[in-house]
Amino acid sequence: MDEQALLGLNPNADADFRQRALAYFEQLKISPDAWQVCAEALAQRTYSDDHVKFFCFQVLEHQIKFKYSELTAAQQQLIRETLITWLQAQMLHPQPEKTFIRNKAAQVFALLFVTEYLTKWPKYFFDILSVVDLNPRGVDLYLRILMAIDAELVDRDVVHTSEEARRNTLIKDTMREQCIPNLVESWYQILQNYQYTNSEVTCQCLEVVGAYVSWIDLTLIANDRFINMLLGHMSIEVLREEACDCLFEIVNKGMDPIDKMKLVESLCQVLQSAGFFSIEQEEDVDFLARFSKLVNGMGQSLIVSWTKLIKNGDMKNAQEALQAIETKVALMLQLLIHEDDDISSNIIGFCYDYLHILKQLTVLSDQQKANVEAIMLAVMKKLTYDEEYNFENEGEDEAMFVEYRKQLKLLLDRLAQVSPELLLASVRRVFSTTLQNWQATRFMEVEVAIRLLYMLAEALPVSHGAHFSGDVSKATALQDMIRTLVTSGVSAYQHTSVTLEFFETIVRYEKFFAVEPQHIPCVLMAFLDQRGLRHSSPKVRSRTAYLFSRFVKSLNKQMNAFIEDILNRIQDLLELSPPENGYQSLLSSDDQLFIYETAGVLIVNSDYPAERKQALMRNLLTPLMEKFKILLEKLMLAQDEERQAALADCLNHAVGFASRTSKAFSNKQTVKQCGCSEVYLDCLQTFLPALSCPLQKEILRSGVRTFLHRMIICLEEEVLPFIPSASEHMLKDCEAKDLQEFIPLINQITAKFKAQVSPFLQQMFMPLLHAIFEVLLRPAEENDQSAALEKQMLRRSYFAFLQTVTGSGMSEVIANQGAENVERVLVTVIQGAVEYPDPIAQKTCFIILSKLVDLWGGKDGPVGFADFVYKHIVPACFLAPLKQTFDLADAQTVLALSECAVTLKTIHLKRGPECIQYLQQEYLPSLQVAPEIIQEFCQALQQPDAKVFKNYLKVFFQRAKP
Repeated sequence: MDEQALLGLNPNADADFRQRALAYFEQLKISPDAWQVCAEALAQRTYSDDHVKFFCFQVLEHQIKFKYSELTAAQQQLIRETLITWLQAQMLHPQPEKTFIRNKAAQVFALLFVTEYLTKWPKYFFDILSVVDLNPRGVDLYLRILMAIDAELVDRDVVHTSEEARRNTLIKDTMREQCIPNLVESWYQILQNYQYTNSEVTCQCLEVVGAYVSWIDLTLIANDRFINMLLGHMSIEVLREEACDCLFEIVNKGMDPIDKMKLVESLCQVLQSAGFFSIEQEEDVDFLARFSKLVNGMGQSLIVSWTKLIKNGDMKNAQEALQAIETKVALMLQLLIHEDDDISSNIIGFCYDYLHILKQLTVLSDQQKANVEAIMLAVMKKLTYDEEYNFENEGEDEAMFVEYRKQLKLLLDRLAQVSPELLLASVRRVFSTTLQNWQATRFMEVEVAIRLLYMLAEALPVSHGAHFSGDVSKATALQDMIRTLVTSGVSAYQHTSVTLEFFETIVRYEKFFAVEPQHIPCVLMAFLDQRGLRHSSPKVRSRTAYLFSRFVKSLNKQMNAFIEDILNRIQDLLELSPPENGYQSLLSSDDQLFIYETAGVLIVNSDYPAERKQALMRNLLTPLMEKFKILLEKLMLAQDEERQAALADCLNHAVGFASRTSKAFSNKQTVKQCGCSEVYLDCLQTFLPALSCPLQKEILRSGVRTFLHRMIICLEEEVLPFIPSASEHMLKDCEAKDLQEFIPLINQITAKFKAQVSPFLQQMFMPLLHAIFEVLLRPAEENDQSAALEKQMLRRSYFAFLQTVTGSGMSEVIANQGAENVERVLVTVIQGAVEYPDPIAQKTCFIILSKLVDLWGGKDGPVGFADFVYKHIVPACFLAPLKQTFDLADAQTVLALSECAVTLKTIHLKRGPECIQYLQQEYLPSLQVAPEIIQEFCQALQQPDAKVFKNYLKVFFQRAKP
């Protein structure tokens, strides 16, 4: 071996050596006999370096995985012997190999097993067992090999081909017939031998039993001698977690419902009499988490049995199963309420399924009602934050608690289905007691009381949040609670979690304020002062900005009396914070977007006359325009790139804020009706000069483009005078991405204004195309994926533009570009349909071709177009689907073929018999299509039902492809 290259295997080696080692590994993988050197090195223990040993196993692994069938019988025998020799040596060596080497060796053994067991090495396990016997080192490797084999055969995370899946099923069947009883016996011997002396090997063996139990005959394991031994392990501290997991796998195995019930019940009796159900004495939370998982498995197994028995109509046994379930509820509740969330989380599945049973029963017994209430109280208690929760810097523990809360929410929703009245009464009791004395109550209890009220909104479902109509008792209870929430003063509680929960709940129940509008002023004040938008925590300010906009939007009818007051109070929050003077504004620019939107909504939906709305909107937007002009001048003079970027960012925010205010307008309240056109036209005039700024083009153009999109919707034709110069600036020295984002703007204008913009489109059509072609023809690195993708997206955008122009009845825009340019455009569409393997673009191209044939393909079409149809469009309809890259199994490609069929149908419609004649006598014979197939094709094309031809065309090309 190349000793120098081997030095690079050490993780601490420098980069050059490591690079050389990698290259050497690749070289050995392709060399036909290098594996033999590695096999010899392993068998003769040539190397002591762990990384070299690992490397040798990797080379062997590659050989077995990818090149095994190329080896001669003697070479295959050599691999078997090498592995057995290596295994024998492990028994004698004073020091065991490192774990990572043992695991890699086990993987190689497992690979050889799945390759050879069915054909060349039926005595695989007997050979290995005869080597390892009960030697602890040998047993360790034997168990690792078994786990690696299980991973190869049944691991759900490994994707297998159908061929491998069939092979794996056959291996398992053969093992069940030939060797599983012997393997089980070996496990029993290992457990018996090592349970008191070698916990590591015993735990490994328990893991193997747990893994194999899912696919072997359960009676081999679920019998007295095995179960008694496992129960014995439950009392040995170092073994009990693994024993618990092993019992869980046994309980989880699918089987007959009555047998399953008996198995679970007998297990429970033994565990109970051994004192395992008295969990209050148990201090080891890791064990209790496993035990909770086991109880969850037993409970869910019994519920599955009950469901099957009910389905089979076996009421007697179903009743027994229900009885068995009920006897586990007390234990389930103890685990659910346990202070450790992992223990509690592991039992939620059983709890959820138990409630599902109760939901199906027509009448609940007193005990069942008590159980429901106990679960409810447990959920309420467990929803509570603990002292350690870090609200300012949430890490992994906090994320886990948030996930756990989501599980509890599912339980609460299920409780609401079983007994909505009880849930409402319980929440009301907790809520009222807590809020009566909130000043003296710990934050977590106040938070959870409000949280429960919030959760009721989803747990007690109604349509469109109408909680305050319909069922009177429910409406009254909720109304009372929200009134208490608003009037109790709890919004002033000094903890972010309570503050946030307060605002979330207010907005969740915004319909309350339509019923009792007298409470709106005090809630608005909470939003606007130190409790909300001016809170000391940025997290609270940010969330409140969003919630405030939702609150105002949903109650805009009730807001009239407060509009000017609100606008005055939020004045300072609307300030554009420039990048200088280190001034830190209260809200981030993202949060400010919500405040601008809220201001827009208040103005637009007010009852004020148009002049007043215009004046308020001008007050809102003038400061932005003034700041914009100043900042743009500063940007033009800025030298430092970081400062340029900061200024551009600020300019972009200004445009974004103005855009956002326009979201308040609607069909009922248009910009014109509100008298605000002039203000927005002024904004346009202020923002457009940014397009000619040579610095920070991407960010500035993107903001102005978005604003133009909004203005096309809001200002309609009033925006048109601004479009030509804006377009001209945006087409100057642009990149693929610029064009890709500019084209949708032109599409929007074309589709909206159609003939009105025809002169403008005719004028800018070729400049736009030149810009597109120039970018598409730029050379790029051969393997530059992102450049290729950008070009593909630009190509799609280009075709989408042509589709919009032709589809909006504006074909004269293309026709008036002069014959040479028209032909150039048409050729690009043909190329798009045939040459690029992009079904989305191909579909668009066929849509364009169909439209053009429809418009120009008749007798009075443009001169030379009929020739173009026969020379180019008809061939495109055949050449595209015949390409190897045109995959008829792909959904997008089928859509492209469907449009191709429409194109052919349209040609036939426009040209009539002449088209059939051309296909029959010239074009199809030139493709060597058999006469009878030509006949069949032309008949299908002449069918009046387009669907018939579409289906035929797919079959036609499936047959034509090799």
